[in-house]
Order: sequence, then structure tokens, then C-alpha cells
Amino acid sequence: MNWGVVVLLFVVTSAAWGQQMRKDPKILFVILVRNKAHTLPLFLTYLTQLEYPKDRVSLWIRSDHNADASLEIVEEWLKDARSWYHSIHYSSNVSEAMRPEEVSPTHWPLERFRDVIAMKEEALRVGREIWADYVFFLDADTFLTNPLTLKKLVNLGLPIVAPMLISDGLYSNYWCGMTEEYYYERTEEYKKILNREIIGVFSVPMVHSAVLIDLNHPDSDLLTFDKDLLNFHLESLNSPHRYNGPVDDIIIFAMSAKYSGIPMRISNEVSFGYIMVPLEHDEDIVRDVDQLQNVRVMIWNDLEVLDVLPNLQKYITFPEKDRLTLSQIFMVNLKRRPERRLKMEGNFRELGLDVEYFEAIDGRSIDDDFLNEWAINFLPGYADPYHKRQMTMGEVGCFLSHLTIWQRIVKENLQEVLILEDDIRFEPFFRERLLNLLQEARQLSTWDLIYIGRKRLNESAEPWVEGSQYLVYPSYSYWTLGYLISNQGAKKLIKAGPLEKLLPVDEFLPIMFDKHPNEVWKSAFNPRNLIAMSAAPLLLYPTHYTGEEGYIFRHRGLPSDPPDIRRGVPRCSTEE
Repeated sequence: MNWGVVVLLFVVTSAAWGQQMRKDPKILFVILVRNKAHTLPLFLTYLTQLEYPKDRVSLWIRSDHNADASLEIVEEWLKDARSWYHSIHYSSNVSEAMRPEEVSPTHWPLERFRDVIAMKEEALRVGREIWADYVFFLDADTFLTNPLTLKKLVNLGLPIVAPMLISDGLYSNYWCGMTEEYYYERTEEYKKILNREIIGVFSVPMVHSAVLIDLNHPDSDLLTFDKDLLNFHLESLNSPHRYNGPVDDIIIFAMSAKYSGIPMRISNEVSFGYIMVPLEHDEDIVRDVDQLQNVRVMIWNDLEVLDVLPNLQKYITFPEKDRLTLSQIFMVNLKRRPERRLKMEGNFRELGLDVEYFEAIDGRSIDDDFLNEWAINFLPGYADPYHKRQMTMGEVGCFLSHLTIWQRIVKENLQEVLILEDDIRFEPFFRERLLNLLQEARQLSTWDLIYIGRKRLNESAEPWVEGSQYLVYPSYSYWTLGYLISNQGAKKLIKAGPLEKLLPVDEFLPIMFDKHPNEVWKSAFNPRNLIAMSAAPLLLYPTHYTGEEGYIFRHRGLPSDPPDIRRGVPRCSTEE
């Protein structure tokens, strides 16, 4: 027997077995809760769904000065959670809703910062005392929708790392620049990371809200949230640095990392989740609830699911549905696309929209007999400007779907109607913004049609409607994603006799408000007197672009659309 081979096999097998049996690092989660009853059901659901061995996780939860049901929700969740995790350290302060120095729950006086710093400092100490490998600081208004978040962060093996989280605007949980006064400084790299124009793990001067710290790093004992303790460490090490900045937990921690030579990093390698934008001191908690609606809509659109733990569902409420002061809201959808209808119904539930489902006319069912029955004649000489082809039956079905709704508007004497397609993403604060736009439009001028989602094809300046903050006169535009139409506007479109000289609906509309560049096509329709306007900025965008599988574009207030997406979206969601 070759004992050398036997020994080698034993060593290799033992190493492989040891690798398999190696336990996952121990992690202490640190969670501070205050007036987060609206975010907690979703936050705790995603926390529970993290795919990491719960027997290797301890929780350190503190809650104070609540004026809502935060404590009730946490304690309801803990009924089950206590049996899941290795240990739970939970305490709360129920004596008062606000500190004496506070003028509102969103006010941050010095004493509040000091209390938060003391709690975070205690959590760091507890993590070291229980020999945790990592401490994970996690705000209760973050939503880690990727269940592999924790595993991915741990596997990076970095001393301080955060998962990049997106919001309903440009806000995220990292800075790319910091001023000499220790405050935020916008940089070009920030947007590139946020929009994932560059993908990877990046060194940054600040991460916050969801931060994983490796306590086994040799210099991790120098990390602190306490200003005095930081300067004590610096003095003990004979460092030339001294911190003289604001009493702010995340800034002090970032500087303690910098002075200790410990890099902070942000990862955008995958989609990790979402974050709420902090309220200003003069904003009410109600604004946070509205913002949560934006985030929930984003999650629903991106993930097509928005589950909450069964015992927390009783804390979820949806707005009462209405029609936004309109006569009716229609959503156009092909019967064979039930997944789109389901997705839109989720949006309507989140936004509180009372919407009537309109079954689109399917181009696949259109043949010569159908065309004859509708007495349809195509516009002579029409050819798609980009594909140089005649109208498709999908485009015919799309036009007829919209025309049928216009006919209903006239027949039922509906005064103002919103028509939506089924492949749209609502912009943040959609309800509020549309109501403001409607109020302004009714006061300023007569209107026939108002785009709330479109693609501009002409880069020339679009004049503002006189006296308006929200409306412009549109140039040549594509898409019928969403638009408001008046009774008078529907009559004008029908009177033009479009079935006698049919062309795609998003070519027809610019012709009718006399902004189409093709003079020959325009000459077939008279009068071209449709009074058209457009929301500025737009209130919705397409959820996807054909040819870009899995790609979802979020506007997030950025000044430009993705390049040349004109061809990338069907003229109408019912064309397919």
C-alpha cells in the first residue's frame, strides 16, 4: 500500500470536509426604530427573508420616542422571530413621544444625535463583547429585496461595505465626495454608480443606512460614532488628525474609518434593494408615508411581487380608490397578456386609482373580413418612418382600441378621461402631481388632449402654456402610454374620420394638433385643430424597451432618456 497516497487523500478529504463544515460568520444586526410603523411591515419581511443562517445572527434592536404603532409591530414580529435567531437584545422607551428639545418627530436637535450616537456606540461594544465577526447597521426604512444581500456582502471580505440602495430620486446610501467641512459633495462618479453605468465595488468617503463592518479587521477597534472617543483614539496614536466637525453619527463614523486607514466601499454589482429619502425637519411623517407609496410602486414594478409576513399584513393599508376628479380612467390591455394586467392592478392598488379594464382589440384577430367590417382604408402612401413598412395588424388593433374608447367618451358624455396602457411606470408622487396638473389645466385654458407619457421626436423647444408650471405645447411625439382627453377632444378625433385613411395612432395625434413633419400625411386631415398639451416633466414612462431584455429604466429626475429609445418601444402596448 502506498501510504503517501493514503495520507495525501486523507489530508485533501479532511480539508474539503472542514471547508464544508466551516460555520458562517456570526453577525450582529443593529436596528434603531422610531416612528416607522409604515415601513416596518415591509422592512421586517425583507429582513426575515435574507438567506443567511439565522442561528448565526443576533439582533440588537432599540426603539424610543414613538408616536405611532412601531413598538406594537416590532413586538408582534418578535413573537416568531425570537425562535429564529441566535439571540435578540431588544429594549424600548415608551415614556414620551418627543424629547424636550424637539419641535416635531422629524426634528434633529443635538440631544437626538447624541442619543443615537450612544445607542450605536453601545451596539458596537456589544458586538465586540459577544465575539461577533460582523456588525450590520440597518435602518428601518431600508428594504433589502435581494435575499442574497448579506451573503454577497460577507463574501466580499471587506472591512466596511454597503449595498447600494435606490430611492424615488437621486438619493442613495453613499457619498462620493465630502467637503472640508465634512458635508456631502456631489460628484460625477455618484451618478455613474447610482445608474450602474459602472458596476463593481467602489471606494467612497461615506456609506450609511445599511453598513456591514468586519470586527475581525485589525483596526476595527478604532471605529466609533463618538466624537470624543475618536479624538481620544487619535491622540493615543499620536495622530496629527483631530475631528472638529458636526455631532453626526454617520459623519463621525466615516472620519474614524478614514483616520484609521479603513476603506469604505459601496457595491452595485447587483440590485440589492431600496431606501427612503430622509425627511426635512419641516416635513411631516405623512410625507414619509407618501414616499413609501413611491417605493412600494417601484418594488412592485421591478419585482412583480410585494409580499408581507402574514402576522404583519394587518398593519398594511391602501389608499381609498378614486378617479382623481376625472369622469373615468381606462387601462388598455390585451386579454392574452394577463401578467401585465396583474402588474397594473398592483400599481392601481398602491396608488388608490379606480380604473376600468378595457380589453384591447388584438391584432392577431384582424383579417380582411375584419377590415371590411370596420370599413377601414389605409392612408395612401403611408410607410413607417423607421422600418419603411405598412401598418401592422397590431398597430391597427391599437388604433381601434383607442378609437373605441373615444367613442365611449362621446356616447356616455364623459367630460375628462385618462387613458393608460399596460406597460407603464408611474413617476413618484403621481397622484399629487396629476391633481396639480389638472387643477392648473382647468384654470388656464381649454384643452383637448394632455400627454402624461410620450417620446419627443423633435428636440426643438416646446413653449410653456402661458402662466403654467406643469404644461407645455408638445412637438412631434410618439407613444400613447398615457394621456388625458376631453369630451371635445374625443369628438374632434372621431370627426376626422381616421378609419377612412388609417395610420398609427401616435402619428395621427401629432397630425391632429398640427405638429407632424410629414406635410403629405397632414394634408389628408382637416381641420387640424386639436388643442394638445403635455405634462412637463412627464408623469409616466415605459416599463421596458424591446430588444433590451430585463432592462428597466428609472427616470429618477435625470435630464435625458436612454439613447435612441424611439425604436425600442412599441407604438402601443397592444401591438404585440
